Amino acid sequence: MCKAEDYRERAAGGRGGGDRELEMGLKSILLGGCKIDKLSSSSCSSTYVNRGRMKLWMMRAMTTVLLWSCFVQLMAVGEMWRPRLLKGWPSCFNYIPSSSDSALAVELSSAPIKIARPPKRVYKNNGYLMVSCNGGLNQMRAAICDMVAIARYLNVTLIVPELDKASFWADPSEFQDIFDVDHFITSLRDEVRILKELPPRLKRRVELGLYYSLPPVSWSDISYYSNQILPLLLRYKVVDLNKTDARLANNGLPLDIQKLRCRVNYDALKFTPQIEELGRRVNRILRQNGPFLVLHLRYEMDMLAFSGCTQGCNEEEAEELTRMRYAYPWWKEKVIDSDIKRREGLCPLTPEETALTLRALDIDRNIQIYIASGEIYGGERRMASLAAAFPNLVRKETLLNPEDLRFFQNHSSQMAALDYLVALESDIFVPTYDGNMAKVVEGHRRFLGYKKTISLDRKFLVHMIDQYNNGSLSWDELSFTVKEAHADRMGTPQPRIVIPDRPKEEDYFYANPYECLVADRSEEPLQVA
Repeated sequence: MCKAEDYRERAAGGRGGGDRELEMGLKSILLGGCKIDKLSSSSCSSTYVNRGRMKLWMMRAMTTVLLWSCFVQLMAVGEMWRPRLLKGWPSCFNYIPSSSDSALAVELSSAPIKIARPPKRVYKNNGYLMVSCNGGLNQMRAAICDMVAIARYLNVTLIVPELDKASFWADPSEFQDIFDVDHFITSLRDEVRILKELPPRLKRRVELGLYYSLPPVSWSDISYYSNQILPLLLRYKVVDLNKTDARLANNGLPLDIQKLRCRVNYDALKFTPQIEELGRRVNRILRQNGPFLVLHLRYEMDMLAFSGCTQGCNEEEAEELTRMRYAYPWWKEKVIDSDIKRREGLCPLTPEETALTLRALDIDRNIQIYIASGEIYGGERRMASLAAAFPNLVRKETLLNPEDLRFFQNHSSQMAALDYLVALESDIFVPTYDGNMAKVVEGHRRFLGYKKTISLDRKFLVHMIDQYNNGSLSWDELSFTVKEAHADRMGTPQPRIVIPDRPKEEDYFYANPYECLVADRSEEPLQVA
């Protein structure tokens, strides 16, 4: 007899036979059909224990899986709600932080904040778009914004753009050397699929020349890309746009395309953490000494050779600039009359003209002026009058140690990225020529809240300065007329000027992205000239 049965019999005492039979039936069920009167006590006990353990382990495993699933779900929700929950959570103590705690708080606040990634946009892929940018940093920056918008409109996959390495600057930097490529891809995943490189099968096709390459037509509207470029993508699967400067119109585009151009420019195109950190350091150094003005003094050798502007240059320098212009075949204009071009306002202001202009605008003599440019042609000789008028001239090379800039040497685009960050944070931004940096920074400063940007009227200024230099205009008259002429050229809100059939002469979208700035959609963002 089993031990369990002995125990039950002793416990039953003097109960009748019918009760005992009922109890025996219940025992058979509880012990899983074990024949109590025939099986040994050890066999029944072993079977009961093994099955009990199996049930216990199964319950533990199911509980673990359930708890783990809940934990994963809570973590995902926590990424979104945790900052809000913690922000509103009451403190249990009136705690006064120590200095060490404050230092820790500063250190933690500088750590990167995880941002919830947008969901991927799912769409039928019509092909792969490769992009070969041309020009300097800001020309390429605007082009990248255009290419993202085009890829989104055509429902294609964009390959991370290739940067220009063959231009005058010969900068070998790759996209990921200047921009945060992972942020670029992730932040736009709800708009367009972006890959760092082609899939292997398509990469082999490109190596065999089985793809289509072309420069798109300048200032094209979006219909050009749907009617001309999309059929090529559907046929060849891979298309390379080998020129990207000004290939999308300023105006006449759908509002969502204009908004996406802004989103790419002001959110997706972040510089690398190293460049961003160095920019913050320069801004801290400048801010410690008070307000500062960033002067984009576009008076480098390449600019003068390209434009043919030789005002203030000696004969030897003028000849050197001419030789350089003829040495670069993609600079199409060769024979240039510098005087005529200057009178038309098509030359960058010289350092001497810039000094007079800033004085006429009543810029504080003691303000810090950060020179955002490369090497000034003519060096200290040409900078003497500006330095005499504004003694607090600084450059990144004077604010940072050589070791800080060691990795930036011979990388003009990375140097330009640093200047870009400083220009955004300045109290006043003054470009002496309306090149790509001047335009893109002006638009970005508008986006940041219409920060003061003085857009100089060069045609007016050279005419006034010439009159002052020849004695026909007094200083007071010069100062009054200059201030009056620039009262509405300070980066304040204004519609973008449209000139039909002359896109190069109208307001540039990236200098005044009005569609992205106007809260009231009833306002008219454009003004036809």
